[in-house]
Amino acid sequence: MADHEVKAKQLMADAEKKLTSSKGFFGSLFGGSSKVEEAVDCYQRAGISFKVAKKWGAAGNAFCEAANLHSKAGSRHDAATNYVDAANCYKKSDPNEAVNCLLKAIEIYTDMGRFTMAAKHHQTIAEMYESESVDLERAVHHYEQAADYFRGEESNSSANKCLLKVAQYAAQLENYDRAIQIYEDVASSSLESSLLKYSAKEYFFRAGLCQLCVDVLNAQHAIERYSEQYPAFQDSREYKLLKTLIEHVEEQNLEGFTEAVKEYDSISRLDQWYTTVLLRIKKQVNDNPDLR
Repeated sequence: MADHEVKAKQLMADAEKKLTSSKGFFGSLFGGSSKVEEAVDCYQRAGISFKVAKKWGAAGNAFCEAANLHSKAGSRHDAATNYVDAANCYKKSDPNEAVNCLLKAIEIYTDMGRFTMAAKHHQTIAEMYESESVDLERAVHHYEQAADYFRGEESNSSANKCLLKVAQYAAQLENYDRAIQIYEDVASSSLESSLLKYSAKEYFFRAGLCQLCVDVLNAQHAIERYSEQYPAFQDSREYKLLKTLIEHVEEQNLEGFTEAVKEYDSISRLDQWYTTVLLRIKKQVNDNPDLR
């Protein structure tokens, strides 16, 4: 490992020397551009050696230097590739710098009209905000950007995956209207596919719970609409639970509400998102005894 770090540092020094010589009078006359290309190669090789030595910050810096030189030379694709390489290294040491590098790559890809690549990197940034710094609002922003680009490229499946993340976090952030809109839209689009239509019941279920977080009457009307749109929904356990929960909320029957959730959970395990939303609904009933 130490040998690789020493080699990488030497390559960085070699790159600096080549850049310095390319800026001189004789360098500009005799192969200045080739010196820059050699410097880029040194930076890239240094980045690889730093990676082997697990010096992630230094590796990121090396790839960034290569990216900057490519960018100045007008080699946009190579610049974007090196920014992504830098980001992958920075992820392990400096998430903020990783995001900055990915944003630079995204800017290049959008300018080149490569929107699928831009979408994938927005998605990567969103995932980092989910797990690294837990900034849900920024995660939502980048998932929305990714979904827009995927949709524009007719990658509807990828777009929906990102939108479902937006809905998930919108609900957690209590932006229920946004979550409802997305869940309903994705459910509707799923019904158009014979392979995906069975997943519509989950999205209608999630939309119905979000409706119940806002208003009981709206929730009642909503599940009636969902049943008209997707008749099979009425036969699902999700629909029956929603109907039961609405009744218990209207009757302020907290014990019945809890038992209904427990019974469902004993057969179909509820994840953390469902648990959070259901607890909010229960708390609203508890805090507002006149809730109707």
